[in-house]
Amino acid sequence: MTVVTTEVEIAAAFPADKLFKVIVSFDSLAPKVTPQVFKSISIVEGDGVDVSNLSVSYTIYEGDALFDFLDSITHHIKISPGADGGSVYKHTTVFNCKGEATVPEEMLTQTNEGYKKVFKAIEAHVLANVDAY
Repeated sequence: MTVVTTEVEIAAAFPADKLFKVIVSFDSLAPKVTPQVFKSISIVEGDGVDVSNLSVSYTIYEGDALFDFLDSITHHIKISPGADGGSVYKHTTVFNCKGEATVPEEMLTQTNEGYKKVFKAIEAHVLANVDAY
């Protein structure tokens, strides 16, 4: 099995603890904020949340995101304090390919750009609805 890893870091405007609360509610928030990207998100088992380390991990085992050449995709998200009271969102993705398949470089670039767009959409939503968070 081939394993391909990619990573993206994004600076956020709000504190790490607040960003973590937003990330923990991603399964309900993302389809509302970015319905063109997420039809729905269903948690099948576990919560993947490590509150003390401000991190979340989850694995996708089925769905359109796997195409025909992936067995699974594992996501590791870590929130860290940033400069000026903000925070840093770090998203590491591990693609577990079927057999000798690999992930095309263009797909890795599109994946990271997609994470940035979704993150910025969620950040804008949170900033516009600051009282709700």
